[in-house]
Amino acid sequence: MVFMNDLGAALRAWRDRTDPAAVGVGVGVGVGVANASPRRVVGLRRGELAALAGISPEYVARLEQGRAATPSAQVCASLARALRLSDDEEAHLMRLAGFAAAPDRIPHLIPSSLYRVIDHLGDTPAAVYDAAWRLLHWNRLFAAVFGDPAGASGDDRNALIVQFESRNPRVRQTDTERAYFEQSLVADLRATSARYPNDPDVAALISRMAGNDRFCHLWALRAVASHESAHKTAVHPDLGAIPLDANVLTTQNADLRLVVLTPRPGTSAREKLVRLG
Repeated sequence: MVFMNDLGAALRAWRDRTDPAAVGVGVGVGVGVANASPRRVVGLRRGELAALAGISPEYVARLEQGRAATPSAQVCASLARALRLSDDEEAHLMRLAGFAAAPDRIPHLIPSSLYRVIDHLGDTPAAVYDAAWRLLHWNRLFAAVFGDPAGASGDDRNALIVQFESRNPRVRQTDTERAYFEQSLVADLRATSARYPNDPDVAALISRMAGNDRFCHLWALRAVASHESAHKTAVHPDLGAIPLDANVLTTQNADLRLVVLTPRPGTSAREKLVRLG
């Protein structure tokens, strides 16, 4: 039963967050339950999820408690529909149920084609990260904006550690920007942990981050998504604030993240990047 504990925890979290009204369950009325008692939970009851997915409440309970055999792909698909899971979350559910082979380690090898892309982005800060958000490669303008990572330690090259431990004084975010960025990063790491369950570096990163309260709160939500964008302001010692939009492109085979930072429209960021270039 591969990942049955994780699968059960994920199902419970998704059930708890599901708005009954959004899936056609009336407040105070259970699906298929006559004269249901007033609702005491925010999300779906087990019986309601079971009715929506076409399975028994007892089977839902066994899945959540890790006592059932691995569910079939058809059952997983039914649960995904009932819980209104996103595509990323449904793929995560399928991986937890064992319907995708798990490689031992996350890839670190950067293909030559990606090096060429970085070389052609000379006027734009750009960097490559692995699936656990460890910085692998960057261009000269990235180093000029954020500080040269060449002499940085392993901790200072991991975006999650840097973010949650405030290790880079050259980055400034509003409360809203920080909340979105951290939620997105943690959801992305959750997906990575399912794709690479045997990677000791991923396990060590999660264990290390478990000491951070903000991370623990977000990790407990069990959200699953790809990190695709963010907003931040680089604070250069000579040029001051450089507002940037980060766009993340994930390579299909190597599972690497190419982060391209573009000047925010309506600001002086472009002129400052030109000066740095």
